[in-house]
Order: sequence, then structure tokens, then C-alpha cells
Amino acid sequence: MGRDLSALFDPVSVAVVGASDDPAKYGHAIAAQAVRANGRRPVHLVNRRGGTVLGRTAAPALTAIGEPVDLAVVCVPAAGFEDAVDEALRCGARAIVAITAGFAETGEAGRVRQQAVAERVRAAGAVMVGPNCLGIADNTTDLFLASDTFTPGGVALLSQSGNLALELQLRFRRHGLGFSRFVSLGNQADVTLVDLLADCARHPDTRAIAVYAEDFADGRAFAEAAAVAGKPVVLLTAGRGDASARSAQSHTGALTTSADVVTAACRDAGVELVATPRELTVVLAASGAGRRAAGRRVAVLTDGGGHGVIAADAVEAAGLAVPELGSATRLRLREALWEQSAVANPVDLAGMGEQDPHSYAETVGTLLAAEDVDAVLMTGYFGGYAASEGGLGGGGTALASGEREAARLIAAGLTATAKPLVVQSMYPDSPSCRTLAEAGVPVFDATEDAARALAATAAAGPRAGIAPLPPAAAPLRETGYARIREALAAAGLSFPAAREVHDEAELLAAIGEFPGPYVLKALHLLHKSDAGGVALGLTGAEEVLAAFRDMRARLGASAFSVEEMADLSDGVELIVGVNRDPRFGPVAMVGLGGVLAESLRDIAFTLAPVPAGRALDLLRGLRAAALLDGVRGRPPVDVAAAAAAVETITAFAAAHPEIAELEVNPLLVSPRGALALDSRAVLAP
Repeated sequence: MGRDLSALFDPVSVAVVGASDDPAKYGHAIAAQAVRANGRRPVHLVNRRGGTVLGRTAAPALTAIGEPVDLAVVCVPAAGFEDAVDEALRCGARAIVAITAGFAETGEAGRVRQQAVAERVRAAGAVMVGPNCLGIADNTTDLFLASDTFTPGGVALLSQSGNLALELQLRFRRHGLGFSRFVSLGNQADVTLVDLLADCARHPDTRAIAVYAEDFADGRAFAEAAAVAGKPVVLLTAGRGDASARSAQSHTGALTTSADVVTAACRDAGVELVATPRELTVVLAASGAGRRAAGRRVAVLTDGGGHGVIAADAVEAAGLAVPELGSATRLRLREALWEQSAVANPVDLAGMGEQDPHSYAETVGTLLAAEDVDAVLMTGYFGGYAASEGGLGGGGTALASGEREAARLIAAGLTATAKPLVVQSMYPDSPSCRTLAEAGVPVFDATEDAARALAATAAAGPRAGIAPLPPAAAPLRETGYARIREALAAAGLSFPAAREVHDEAELLAAIGEFPGPYVLKALHLLHKSDAGGVALGLTGAEEVLAAFRDMRARLGASAFSVEEMADLSDGVELIVGVNRDPRFGPVAMVGLGGVLAESLRDIAFTLAPVPAGRALDLLRGLRAAALLDGVRGRPPVDVAAAAAAVETITAFAAAHPEIAELEVNPLLVSPRGALALDSRAVLAP
């Protein structure tokens, strides 16, 4: 069930420690908000000087209140923070909101102080948000412990930025959105983002959860909690650049950026990942409408050709389809519209809206009822006729009246379908558009926003979910070529026959143990091919000896692997790797492999371990997936064997947290199965 945060969001009583009459102090802003709900629960103001604050008697200390305090907001200077928290715990506080800054964000000494306080809070059976936070609010329980007022609604915002919350407040208003809860995460010394996400998922008055996070702490736990939240989770995050990949040693590490990891985790967990506050608002507006498309087929309705083609491009760029409508739907549209109207998709009224505004409503109804349409985007001038100014014909004309009636008919017709309707209008604040918005239709002024909103309502297929981590295996102490090959083979991965050799006598003995042609590898190199440390297709002892002598002289290698060469003629080379992310744990990558893996970048990511069924989906999603089914006369390869190999490799890596990077490249997949031709591993520092 997660941690009990009831005292945090619905306390019996509240005390603001550090309350002040000085508007420059945060204790003033918090106190002013807290007393707004004085009728719901006792609110005590504490100032060490006593006297009055905001015209109310202030206690000089928590102990002077004379009754238990359920929640204490601490906004005192850092030097007095520990004493204030300890006093709150002695007074029975079950929850603490720590506004005070100057802890982990300042360095190691601050982190140690912060950890010590968090341990005392947990030992007392209490919970603490912060420190270094900006407060919390719960509109459903009249709890106002942040510096600003938040419009009530159904969105819980968990944020590491206070200013972002203010911007979202402004953006939400236009779409009728508001907040059920707001929590400033702060340093997450005790209560974490995961704790709050799980609690908001259980909160009946929260319909969607918005998150702004720069530091996930435990990203995997976040993904696991979001996957079972049972309501929309929208994530805005920063720092998804590729700087972390620069220090990677394997191809897998070099190909994996922070953005790849976050994107994969969100996709697996069913989280909507957004890049800006505006996009976050768009997605929440679409989610708030409560309508889900059964597929990705969108009908675009316009009253001008330009708006129609621009909207169609935007819809397709958002990952949706604008297919030509079926003959039955086109026939019904042709019967309702005039001759010059286009009915293929986009559907263009071509001026009929000016002659008969009701044609908007009739066309929307026809499209929403069509079996070959999953969602509708209406774009263009609708709303302009009834606009108070600037609209064609002005606001009081028959056209304006007709448009307002059309809006009412569209709104009434929505009760007959669960399909999404999204509107882009040049006049989004007009009376007609307000009628639609009040009926739950998302209305936007930008075409790309309307398209993104539809994408948020579209069926994305079954989410992968987050596979549980396996129990940790006995750690590997060294990861040389032979050792990691042996460990993977023991886990069930197939390799060609091979022997490690150190001199010419061992080399000649080894090639007598299995038939040629042979491969010779110098073992002291991580990227052997790049340095000329691999020789292929050696047909006999003379060629093997020549390659051995050349590599030893040129590269100074002391150990070599001589291997049976696999038949490459009808196979596809893949790369399978796992990179251990500090926030999300093991992250798997599969893609087109070989020496060109980094250049081709035909890859996909997911959290490890990867079950075979999920691996199959990733392989089928590659740009070069057609190669797996055979092209230009080549036979199809055993994709099921490739998926099973992915499961084996990723499960092995997930069970070995001491491995920072593990890679099999290439994994040769042929009609005969999957064979690992090379592997490498890098231990964590």
C-alpha cells in the first residue's frame, strides 16, 4: 500500500514554525496561506519572539501551544532547523514540511546533516517533505501550505520547481484544469517522488498526476509505481542530454544516452513524456477529456484547404495516421455536403460552413460515427463567426447564431460516442469554442497542440510494464574475454567453439580440436576489430600462424582466442547490450550490430531484464526488421531464437549489478538459430 501520508495531506492540526509578519520571509507567505483554512483544523503560528503574526497570537515555541501538533511546517534559518524538527517530533508531529534550505544541495556536509535529520524523523514514525522545498497544498482537504494559491481541479503536481507550478497554473486555466494537490519535492531526504506518486495514485480526487523532476533518485521505482498508477502520469524532465555516453567504453554505453533511458522507462511504464510546460498542459487537457481512441486513424475536418493539409501533416508527425476514408463514409459525407467539398480526408467544407454553419455539426457527427475513424480533429475558422470581434460577419449575425447552435449540437452529439474530438481554432476563446470546451472538448489555437493532444488519446498498444529484477547472482571478480564468454555460455547463450592460447604450440594444438575456417582474436583489446585485432576466414595452420605472428608483433598481445568461424552467408548481425544506469538500473539495448552498430544506430531500448516476448517486439520495431524475414532471396532467420538470446543476456546482466556494461556484438541470427560471436563486459568502478 505504500507509506501512510495521511498526516501530510489531511492533518488534524498544523503549526507554522518561523511564521512572520515580514513579507520578505517565506514564513510570512506560508502563514498567510495556512490561515485560509483555519475553520478546517487548528492552525498555530510559531515565532520565537511571540507576540502576534498576521494579527493572531503567535506561540514562542511549539511546546507553548499546549496541545499536540500533527503537521509542522519548518521555515527557520538552517542553524535552527534540527532543533525545530526535534521539538516538532517531541510535540507529536506525524508530518513535517521542511522549507529550510542549506543541506544536501550545498555539499557533503549538508548531506550528512540532512541524512541525520531524516533518520530521526523515520525513527519517530513521522514523514518529512524536503528540506529545501516550497511547501505543499491539498485543495481537497483545504490544506494550504505553499506560498501561492492553486485553482482546484483534478491534477496532482509533484515538482522540483516552484516557478514551473506558477506557469502551469496560468496555462491550466485556459483549459479548465486545476490542482488536487501540489508538492514541492525539495531534496527528498525522506518522502520521495515515488512515495508521493503512489499516494496520489490512491487519492480518489486526483484524476491525473503531473511530474517535473530533475533527479528521479530511484528512477526504476518511479517507473514501477507509474506503471500501476491506474491513472494518467505525465512527466516533464530536464537533463536528458548525451553527456553521460561520452565516457562509455562499449558500443552499448556509447549508444545509450540519458534521453534513451528516460524515454524507454516512460514507454514501458505507460508514462506520457513531454518536453515543455506547454506540452504537459496539452497532454493533461486531452487526458482530462476522458476519451480514448481505439486506434490511430484520424479524420481531419477543415473549412479551408491550407488548415487541412497543415493539420494532416501535424497529425502524421505526431505518430498518427490520416488515411483516405472508406467509400461508405465518403458517400454519407457527399450526401450531406455540397459538390465542391472534399470528402477523402482531410474533409474540406470548402465554404459550406459560411452558407450553413450546421454543416460543421453534421460532418463532425458523421465522422465520429464512421467505423473507419478513431478520432476527429476540426481545424480552421470555426469560432470566428461568433467571436466578439474580428470574426467574419461579426458576433451578432445569423452566421454567429448558427455557429453557436452548431457548437451546441456537436457537444450534445458527443454523448453518443467515446471517440475523441479535438479542435484547433483561430478563435479559441470565442463563445462557440467555449461551448465545446465546457462539454469536455480540448480546444487549442495551435495545430501542433491539437495533434499532440490526439496522440495522447490514441491507443498505444499494450504497455510492456517493468519486469522485476532477478535475485543478485554471485558477483564476477574479473570479466576477461574467456571468463565472460564462459559465464554467458553457462547461462544458456550459444557460442562457436573456441580456445584461449598464448603461444604457437597452444595455437596449433587448438586448431586441431575443431574444423576451420578459423577466427583469431587478440584478447587485450576492448574494441578488437577497430584496432585490427581480429582475423577472419583463416583456412589452415599456415594462415593462422601468420595472423598470430602479425598481431603479436603489431599489437603486443599476450593472449589470443582461436575460434571456429560461423557461417555468415545467410545471417543477420545484431547487437545486444545492457548498460547500468545510476537511476534506472540495467537498461537493455537491441539493434543492428557488427562493426557499424554505432554508425547505423538502428537500436531500441527497454529496462532489463527483457522477456522474450518483449524482445520480439523490439526486434520487429527496428528499421531494418525486414532483414529478419529474408530479403532478395535470403531465407528468414530464427527471430524467436534471437529473442530468447536477448532474454538470456539481459537476465544475466540484471543479476550482476557489479557489471556496468555488458555487450554481445555481433549476435549472429540465422535460420539455424542465434550464435554469440563476441562478448565483452566492464565492471563498475
